[in-house]
Amino acid sequence: MFKKYFWLTALLCGIGVCSAQAEISKAEVAQIRVLAERGDAAAQCILGACYANSYGVEEDRAAAVNWYRKAAEQGYAEAQYNLGLCYYNGNGVEQSYAEAVKWYRQAAEQGYAAAQYNLGRCSRFGHGVIKNLIAEVNWYRKAAVQRHAEAQYNLGVCYDKGDGVEQSYAAAVNWYRKAAEQGFEPAKQALNRWW
Repeated sequence: MFKKYFWLTALLCGIGVCSAQAEISKAEVAQIRVLAERGDAAAQCILGACYANSYGVEEDRAAAVNWYRKAAEQGYAEAQYNLGLCYYNGNGVEQSYAEAVKWYRQAAEQGYAAAQYNLGRCSRFGHGVIKNLIAEVNWYRKAAVQRHAEAQYNLGVCYDKGDGVEQSYAAAVNWYRKAAEQGFEPAKQALNRWW
């Protein structure tokens, strides 16, 4: 159980919404539920992901939000991020950028790169916060140094355009290159403009 539990945590909670189809049996979900009901934050996050993505149970976005919230309130960064996604997209709750930002921020302050990236996007577009290009750059940078490819690319765009930072083509190319090295296609295309 530990090996599968570890894999599930990495797969389901570590990246928010997973695009791969997880094969989880109803019995495994029942085991996860036992741990979740005992207050295990990782299990609560996993159970939330199971409900959000139909892994071993029928999709139930409200149940997903419930389990994410239980883990998030215990300070579990992945659950805080996932709860933020639910609020941002209106999945299982009424859509609220302000609530999304609240939960993203809690995860971001723990160093969760995807939440930092999303706060950068919210800062750029004024979703749940006042539009602030300097904050956008700061959040992207925090995620970018953790090798978050989209943040690296977007930080490159900021340097390329001079949005929230002094324009620097050298810095733009540097961040584009880092994202491209991870296979991020838009960064590869941006680099093609320079070469």
